[in-house]
Amino acid sequence: MNSSPGVWLVVGLGNPGRTYEGNRHNVGVMVLDVLASRMAGSFTQHKARAAVLDGRLGTLPGGIPGPRVILARPATYMNTSGGPVAALMQFYDVDAEHLLVVHDELDIPEHQLRLKRGGGEGGHNGLRSISSSIGTRDYARLRVGVGRPPGRQDPADHVLSDFPSAQREELGVTLQLAADAVGDVVTQGLLPSQNTWNTKD
Repeated sequence: MNSSPGVWLVVGLGNPGRTYEGNRHNVGVMVLDVLASRMAGSFTQHKARAAVLDGRLGTLPGGIPGPRVILARPATYMNTSGGPVAALMQFYDVDAEHLLVVHDELDIPEHQLRLKRGGGEGGHNGLRSISSSIGTRDYARLRVGVGRPPGRQDPADHVLSDFPSAQREELGVTLQLAADAVGDVVTQGLLPSQNTWNTKD
């Protein structure tokens, strides 16, 4: 596939509907909402079973507008996210090199951010579905830490519960920082962004 130069597909993972919108599992969608406000745009429904926003993100040296970015929120449940992502990659002519998936991560402490490319899915059903549908694990991920559940709570119950109200302010800061990290990836590249963000707590 000859991908369009500089076009990024940024996918925020979550489950659709009001029941899930405040869940830890939906933090990827929350980050996309922050990005949408920065891009001064709104999401529209796409035939690929997703809500999308097509615009420019950030600024390059010399005041040049940043690269074209497609923000995408799959309209399917988490474990079938891959179909919409694969369809959007084909529609917008984006290859895996320019796919960035934003998702919750149990194995990272709450409110910490880590960038990586490739590797396993760590039991994350959304990532597993995407890797299967696009035929590769070699794409970038922004992992937003939600931490391990306390005591003997089931991990599934943990990610499908809301962030506590006491963390609302901290969550707001985390979402802004995550949006900054996405901006760095699309304007500077993954490796420089990893050097910046993977050393922060």
